[in-house]
Amino acid sequence: MSDTQPAVRARGLTKCFGDVIALDGIELNLAPGQIHGLAGPNGAGKTTLLGLLLGLAAADGGELEVLGRPIGRGAGAPDGVAGFVDGPGLYPSLTARGNLAALAALRGETDHAARVDAVLAEVGLTEVADDRVRGFSLGMRQRLGLAAALLTEPRLLILDEPSNGLDPAGKRHVHTALQRLAADGVTVVLSSHRMDDLEALCDEVTILATGRVRFSGPLGKLATDSRPLAHRLLTSDPAAARRVATGTAGVTVLDGAGAWRGTESLVVRATAPAVEELLAALVQADVRVREVAPVVSPLESAYLALTDQQQEGER
Repeated sequence: MSDTQPAVRARGLTKCFGDVIALDGIELNLAPGQIHGLAGPNGAGKTTLLGLLLGLAAADGGELEVLGRPIGRGAGAPDGVAGFVDGPGLYPSLTARGNLAALAALRGETDHAARVDAVLAEVGLTEVADDRVRGFSLGMRQRLGLAAALLTEPRLLILDEPSNGLDPAGKRHVHTALQRLAADGVTVVLSSHRMDDLEALCDEVTILATGRVRFSGPLGKLATDSRPLAHRLLTSDPAAARRVATGTAGVTVLDGAGAWRGTESLVVRATAPAVEELLAALVQADVRVREVAPVVSPLESAYLALTDQQQEGER
């Protein structure tokens, strides 16, 4: 596959389960070396789409190419694709190292000990490599599932809720591993309900609702959207800041925010350009701004707006 050819290309992709339309005309282009997030409410079609990419099911209509190969009925996923949907499949009676050794043996690999140790280290499981998986937490199982996928050296990695159950250290290992893969040209597709994980990792995101794409593109496009967002401001003079905000066009002061971090804060709703105007006005009024941040991130705000809009249209 050339660097200019999409790792995933979908055109009019549809999938039905009886009378239920799980995917309805999905259009998607994923570039090599990209971390692409899938977001959407339960039943939006995320797991179905991941299953098609992994070759676990076939589409009913449309076209799907994965790593430059057309995927049709019975074709399965091409070499170079790895990952898991609905949690990794593991042998609970085996150790972490034993699980990976068994997977390597099933692939016909005989000299795999060093590679197994390397992927265990990459996901932070070296110290528990010889512990039986039945005693692992959810987060440890998720990391072992990622290690199993890394063992195959994929060019396309598919992950369903990879941050489930992860503690901060586990999350750091997973994020570092995924960022390293992307830097090496691997395409990563991950589904998550955690907007903070998607914002921290993803170059682009696709938001699904009732089987349809509501948005697909760079996160920066959401951040520069004209949609008003609630912002929390910490300033040197909350009373003066409120007066300035009240007199700034395009800014609405939201009452009832109360104290935050022991300091009286001001919450306003405004577009990004209006927030910039407010900050300039505060500087002119000699009010120091200590912190300004969205109460809800641009991605989460867009997710709520787009999925609510789609669901309203279906009622």
